[in-house]
Amino acid sequence: MSQENQNIQEEPHKRRVRYKGKYPRNYKEKYKELNPEKYQDTIEKVIRKGSTPAGMHISIMVREIIDFLQIKPGQTGFDATLGYSGHTKAMLECLKGQGHMYATDVDPIESAKTKKRLADAGFGEDILTIRLQNFCTIDEIAKEAGGFDFVLADLGVSSMQIDNPDRGFSFKVDGPLDLRLNPEKGISAAERLAQIDEDELAGMLWENSDEPYAEELARAIVTERKHGKPIDTTTRLREVIEETLSFLPEKEKKDTVKKTCQRTFQALRIDVNNEFEVLYEFMEKLPGALKPGGRAAILTFHSGEDKLVKKALKQGYKEGVYSEIANDVVRPSAEECAQNGRARSTKMRWAVRAE
Repeated sequence: MSQENQNIQEEPHKRRVRYKGKYPRNYKEKYKELNPEKYQDTIEKVIRKGSTPAGMHISIMVREIIDFLQIKPGQTGFDATLGYSGHTKAMLECLKGQGHMYATDVDPIESAKTKKRLADAGFGEDILTIRLQNFCTIDEIAKEAGGFDFVLADLGVSSMQIDNPDRGFSFKVDGPLDLRLNPEKGISAAERLAQIDEDELAGMLWENSDEPYAEELARAIVTERKHGKPIDTTTRLREVIEETLSFLPEKEKKDTVKKTCQRTFQALRIDVNNEFEVLYEFMEKLPGALKPGGRAAILTFHSGEDKLVKKALKQGYKEGVYSEIANDVVRPSAEECAQNGRARSTKMRWAVRAE
């Protein structure tokens, strides 16, 4: 063997450097949409595709809400769920610098970002008061404000919360099974599943989201717990749902698993945040918070919310508290649904306080 060939054979093999991918893995670095000032073209492209840019929230039915509320300069208003502030900003613009708005949000993470965003847009504390508290305290704020000429309650979860894996709202990405709107208070969904018994869990899944496989899921979740397998991540809960529904025919399994995941996460979110209790209290206090002739618009996103709102408004109309209420729900346009898939389940109901 020649010296040259011997040198070639003895040369150590060098492994090819593994390609790590074009984009960083971390959520906080992954999406260009998180930097709107730098990647506005990316944001516009995502919206045109009918998706919501990461870290953002596209407000639903803004035009319909503004048309109904008939906001005039000098009035006082209340946004029950501040969120990303799309609705709030539109209502503030109607005031034209005259009057005042109050807004509540229980999420300390997102409300701080929103407050800065609005202040940078020129809406400071002279025209906007933001409170980190639940919207069922509307009576306390109305007393301070002297009543409201207009009220909006958008009951949907903000896209920023859904898209952030750290919050545990989505079954599509791995993260802690939390689901709290305020992660500093109460217990997480994982802690709730570690405590709840089978019958109560089945009842929760049925009452909060009409889940047809409520009993099977409750049994499976409690069995996992008894075997020392905690369900403390979004992925683990999705896996348990997939295993529980493995008996389904292949042609319908994928779609049913997806819908069951959506309903299960919804039921848990409603439970850990006491959403029905809060909404019931808000609807009871709403008439007293409105000035005579005051207008209220409420956006709901699932049947449980909508039934509760519809019943409260009908009762108020029957008692003469409201002079008018929505006989039929107002829906987002087909064009809006095409641009924002998360608008499809939205229903708007409204009421006018009697003079």
